Amino acid sequence: MPSDPAGTEHEMPTDLRVIGLGGSLAARSSTLAALKIALGGAEEAGARTELFDVRSMGLPMYTPDFEAVPPAVERLCQAVSEADGLLWASPLYHGTISGSFKNALDWLQLLSDRTPPYLTDKVVGLISTAGGTQGLQAVNTMEFVVRALRAWAVPLVIPIPQAWRVYDKEGHWHDLRIAEQLQALGKEVTRAARQFASRAVTTPETGRVESQLQPITEEEATSE
Repeated sequence: MPSDPAGTEHEMPTDLRVIGLGGSLAARSSTLAALKIALGGAEEAGARTELFDVRSMGLPMYTPDFEAVPPAVERLCQAVSEADGLLWASPLYHGTISGSFKNALDWLQLLSDRTPPYLTDKVVGLISTAGGTQGLQAVNTMEFVVRALRAWAVPLVIPIPQAWRVYDKEGHWHDLRIAEQLQALGKEVTRAARQFASRAVTTPETGRVESQLQPITEEEATSE
């Protein structure tokens, strides 16, 4: 956990990195298109960005007893560990996030032994797309994961219902209003990440309590 007391100010960082994680297994993915627009907003706000598309990564299914870390997983985890902010995007499948996106999040278990662990004090922006009129359930699920990984979600979330209306099979985006909202989310994640990076947020005491209430490793679960 950060050694500085919460609120201790550091020099305002100028070099921020925002990682986009998501998409779907569809050849033409409205979720991926939305994520790219949000990353564009982060770039406009001054962040360096990198995209991790669940389809192109081809991650194997997570298993707790893996013998060797797949290269794609290692690259993802290292990028996430070094990031200041994250943008997550998942389609809504049967009332929750997609299996491929959840599998990518499961592999972040590898960050449990970092100092600080997981996504402590990283800022996350959330996007969901849906074929029907509902989209917020996927956002709600992602918010649970954000808290479990000890990160912070920005209040602005972008659920996109009936995504087929705004993104067609030819890859064209038709709703400028939603595009502006996505860009605003990318900018907000960058702004919040800059503020978080300028000061210690989670105190050592809070970190100890988190490890007691929600241990993420055997060592934490058995520590006094």
